[in-house]
Amino acid sequence: MDKFLNLPEDKRKRIVDAALKSFGANGYKKTSVSDIAKAADISKAMVFHYFGTKKDLYLYLIRMCTDIIINEINSGFDSTVTDFFERIKQSSKLKASVMKKHNYIPAFLIGVYFESDPEVKSDITTLLAAGDDYRDKIAFEGMDTSKFKEGIDPKSVLKMLIWMAEGYFGQLPASILDIDAMLKEFYECMDLLRNNFYKEEYL
Repeated sequence: MDKFLNLPEDKRKRIVDAALKSFGANGYKKTSVSDIAKAADISKAMVFHYFGTKKDLYLYLIRMCTDIIINEINSGFDSTVTDFFERIKQSSKLKASVMKKHNYIPAFLIGVYFESDPEVKSDITTLLAAGDDYRDKIAFEGMDTSKFKEGIDPKSVLKMLIWMAEGYFGQLPASILDIDAMLKEFYECMDLLRNNFYKEEYL
């Protein structure tokens, strides 16, 4: 991996973009190292030289995308906001900004989320679990629970939002992702939940 990280930035970006695009379009199993090498305009041997295996490259990309998103949220998130839904909106907007700046990340991450190949499935589960811990921290640390009606568990509300997002992403062709439109619909759904789960004085 050090050999890859020591490459000039433009070459690293070309290889990463080629791999993200290939995996995002075809999934893990159907993407070959030859596909990635051709798209990156390097030899197949060099892909193995830099990353070792296709699996190592795939997992590297997941970690890289996760780090980019977390760094974006950390740099822009206002932790003084205590409203649950505003915290989720804020983190979603920051995540969307990453998706818009890095063209091949959205389709890749959607593919990762629904990837079922046994060669990488357990590794994906482990990596996503780490992301879940970070998401919970963003949602709940310093959040004002008093706005919720009696009997409403904010953790259950977050699960609903996650399930909603999963279903939404699962039915979209990756080639026609409209980040702004998706964010707008997500906000509208959150507003519906807020209206049902918050006490009247906080609406």
